[in-house]
Amino acid sequence: MKLSEFNFELPPELIAQYPAENRHDSKLMVLHRDSGKIEHRQFKDILDYFDEDDVFIINNTKVFPARLYGRKEKTGAKIEVFLLRELKQESRLWDVLVDPARKIRVGNKLYFGEEDVLIAEVVDNTTSRGRTIRFLFEGTEEEFRSQLDVLGNTPLPLYIKREAEAEDRERYQTIYAKEIGAVAAPTAGLHFSEELMKRLEIKGVNFAEVTLHVGLGTFRNIEVEDLSKHKMDAEYYNIEERASATVNKAIAANKRVCAIGTTSMRSIESAVSAMGTLKADGGWTNLFVHPPYEFTIANAMVTNFHLPKTSLLIMVAAFGGYDLVMKAYKEAVKKGYRFYSYGDAMLVL
Repeated sequence: MKLSEFNFELPPELIAQYPAENRHDSKLMVLHRDSGKIEHRQFKDILDYFDEDDVFIINNTKVFPARLYGRKEKTGAKIEVFLLRELKQESRLWDVLVDPARKIRVGNKLYFGEEDVLIAEVVDNTTSRGRTIRFLFEGTEEEFRSQLDVLGNTPLPLYIKREAEAEDRERYQTIYAKEIGAVAAPTAGLHFSEELMKRLEIKGVNFAEVTLHVGLGTFRNIEVEDLSKHKMDAEYYNIEERASATVNKAIAANKRVCAIGTTSMRSIESAVSAMGTLKADGGWTNLFVHPPYEFTIANAMVTNFHLPKTSLLIMVAAFGGYDLVMKAYKEAVKKGYRFYSYGDAMLVL
């Protein structure tokens, strides 16, 4: 399929700038692949579609405050640094994006905090905007992380046209987030409240936790018309034995196995055994799912509404069927559904 087939008219006012007041009160569009039926519900109604021993696969990655504002040595020019990933654990060596990039060269020192509590040195130019920096910090790893936490800002996506606020620290995070490493939230999971999780547990629904640290590659523009030529950035994932056992038990019993978000789906499709089951696995995945694609593990999916011509929309179309998903998106625009990270949700059955 071609990239242009995933374009649609999206009024800018439908890109959500703030989350719903209550997590589980977002709208929920339900797509039935077998009949083509489309329902309009609230997210808390997801209870109606799942029974005892069905499984939700959730991504427990945790967003860290990756956006830092500092200044350049000598000139004092303001600089924004977006932390992408630490190259080696506890090395203090990070791949970053810098803005404005043209003023930052190898050897420059960058200062953060009122009393320069963090200093970094640029050690490599990687791309036009990218750099590798080393933090010059002599305290413990715990103290270093604490400084990043204090100085960093919630890395809201650029299409949210406002500064991050105090409440974003909690709301741009799933309630089950625990493995630190993402620079963007796995947004389908943002709709789950403590109350809803408890009600699902009471109903007998099981949860299998996987980890995929969402990187900026998830949001990078696709530059090629021929989707088979697009290369995804690699993201780190991990699936433990307990999660694979829970999922495989449900598969064997013909239960519903629901991937919560494109990141969970990407993780499990990167760890399919020769027997068509989920294996405990981990590492880096650059899997790009686009139609036609045979999904192996999940038979249901929860996802947010995505922007035109994105890898996220393309994966959803591969799972839900191109015609049904694009029809659903037209209906979502018509009915005023809210799009993207803080937006509404879709359940594909």
